[in-house]
Order: sequence, then structure tokens, then C-alpha cells
Amino acid sequence: MTPISQDRPRRATLAGAVCALLVTGTALTGCSEDPNEGTNGVGRLSADEIQTRTRTAAQSVDAVRLHGTVVTSGRSYTLDMRLKSEGGIGSVTTQGETFRLLRIGDELFLKAGAEFWSHGGDGNGEDGGEADAAAAGKLAEKYVKVPQGDPSYKKFSGFTDKDVLLGGLLTLHGELATDGHHEQAGVRTIRITGDKGSGGTLDVSLEGKPYPLRLVRAGKAGTLTFSAWGADFPLEKPARSETLDYGKQLPAS
Repeated sequence: MTPISQDRPRRATLAGAVCALLVTGTALTGCSEDPNEGTNGVGRLSADEIQTRTRTAAQSVDAVRLHGTVVTSGRSYTLDMRLKSEGGIGSVTTQGETFRLLRIGDELFLKAGAEFWSHGGDGNGEDGGEADAAAAGKLAEKYVKVPQGDPSYKKFSGFTDKDVLLGGLLTLHGELATDGHHEQAGVRTIRITGDKGSGGTLDVSLEGKPYPLRLVRAGKAGTLTFSAWGADFPLEKPARSETLDYGKQLPAS
């Protein structure tokens, strides 16, 4: 006779095998697993509570990396930014042109090629003739200090401001609901939606703090991923030899 203490593990193994092999549409008692087991527990909350928790988590740490696309005023921007309370650094691509942004406190620097500057500092419009071409050549590949009174300052500094950027992004529109368990970059997530997805979707981490990991914005206004939460990074002013202070206003801005 097999001792009871030895038979129990065998029966448990057999039951697990049966649960794994049965793929019928009928739910079997004892075969289902709790998708929230071993998680931070936010998957058991309502969608409104999850959104509140993820906002709180995002505000609780100083640094984050943001990567993806944002569509604003009919124009698409591809961002790869590292942000924290003191400023941010990274690249922005729009209409085939890429430029770098660096903000430290209130000082904003922009680095781009001659073609960007020949289009008036925003990558759009027509060339402005020989004078503008000469100015663009001087600005090319320099960290140009953007005057705070210049229209470009407000437009581009927003890409470097963690609180402003996340405050505007981490909001779904319409009635919130949960949309199942998913995975982002190997991390288990719970997804919440606004108006069944038309108001945006947000994947929230089920591991560790409930950080936002992936956002699909409402109205096809872009998709963003978030990573490196709390991972600090250096912010240093560029060397004087690499910096140019153009004055009170950028060319044709």
C-alpha cells in the first residue's frame, strides 16, 4: 500500500496535468488561476482606482524615460526623452528631422542640423534666403539657448517637463473600465480603457509599484511607453564651445 503522504503529491501532479491539458470552453473548478496572485493587487481594483494609483505612483518618483509618438495640432512628434524634476534630455523627430532638447531648470537648449534652422527653427516652411542660410550654418550642431520669450520655448520646453507632460498624458477620456491582464516588456499589466478604448488605453504594472507602462492616446494621438521609473541620470550644461546664445528670439520663430 502506498503511504498517504506519498500519494498526495502524485494526485496533485495529476490534477495539475489534467488542468493544463483540458482546453474545452467549460470552466473547471480548481483549474483556474488568479491572475492577480503574486502581484501588487491593483488588478483587483476598479478602473478609476487604478488610474488614481498609477498617477500617484508616477508622481512619487523623480525620473522616467518616455518613448513613442505624440500627435498635437495635427503634427506628429516622435519622442525619446528622459525626464526628472530638474529638467530633461533627449531627442524629438518631426517631419523627418531630428533635434535634441536639453533643459536644466529654466534654461532650454536645442541642438539641430542646418536644415532644421533654415526652416525657421521648427522644421517647417520655406528657406529664407542667403541670410537665413548663413545663420543656420552658425547654429548647426550647436546647443542653442532658447530665449524664454521666444514661442519655441513654450512649445519645446513642454517635452522636457515631467509633471506637465505626464499630467496631460495620463488621463483617459470617458467612462473608465478594465480590459484584462496583459504584458509589456515582460512585465504583467492590467489594462484600463476610456470609452471602450476610444478614449485611450493605459497598461499599468502589476509588479512593484503600479507605474504606467504603455499609453495609447485617445483619437489616435500617439502611443507612448514608459520605463526606467526612478532611475536617475545626469543633467549637465553643454560646454561653452558647444553652446550658442542667439539672443532674444530665434530666427523666424
